[in-house]
Amino acid sequence: MKREIITTSDGSTTIHIPEWNEQYHSIHGAIQEANHVYIQHGLNYKTTNEITVLEIGFGTGLNSFMTFLQAQEKEMFIDYIGVEAFPILKEELLKLNYVSELGATQFAEIFESFHSCSWDKKHQITSKFSLLKRKQFFHEIDDENKFDVIYFDAFGARVQPELWTEEIFLKMFIALKSKGVLVTYAAKGSVRRAMQSVGFSVERLPGPPGKREMLRALKI
Repeated sequence: MKREIITTSDGSTTIHIPEWNEQYHSIHGAIQEANHVYIQHGLNYKTTNEITVLEIGFGTGLNSFMTFLQAQEKEMFIDYIGVEAFPILKEELLKLNYVSELGATQFAEIFESFHSCSWDKKHQITSKFSLLKRKQFFHEIDDENKFDVIYFDAFGARVQPELWTEEIFLKMFIALKSKGVLVTYAAKGSVRRAMQSVGFSVERLPGPPGKREMLRALKI
C-alpha cells in the first residue's frame, strides 16, 4: 500500500496510509498523543524507577524515543521491548522530525540507532535504557508476567479489528506483571469489553487532543 509522510497539527510528522485513511499517530498531534497516552498515563503511572515496557506497534519509534527522553530526565531505568511485524523504511525515517520537534538534537544519533540496530537482539543504548525490537506478529506474543507497562499502539479496530480481540488482550494480560498497566489511545466500547472479559480493570480517561477518551487497563 502507498504510504506518505504528513505533518500533524502540533507540527510533528507521521506516516499516512491513504488506502485505509489511517495514520501511525493522531493527525491532531503525533507528539501530543504519544505524551498524553503513553508517557503521562502509562509510564508515569508507575512509581518505581525501574520499568519494563512492551510496545505493541514499534512503528516510527516515537513512543520509544519519548520514553528514552523521560528516562534521561527522571533518572529511570527502562528495559524496552518493541514488537513490529512491518518495520518502516529508511527513507521514511529520514523524513520524520521528532528529534527537532522534541528539542532533542543531542540525541539524534540515538534515535537513528533505534531503527538501525539489529532486530531480535537486546541493545544497551545507554546505562539507563535498553532496547529489544522483536519482529513478530502480535498473536505470536507469549510472554508471561514480564512487563510493568504495555503501550498498545496498534492500527485502529476500524482497519485491523483482529488486533483488538479477547485473544490478543488475554496475551497482554498474561504478559503483564501483577499491578501492571496497559494504555491505548482507543476508547471503543468493544475494546473496553474485550479487555474486561480477560480480567482487566478498565478506566476511561480524557483523551489526547482531538479525542474525547482513551483507555487504561490494570491487572489487579
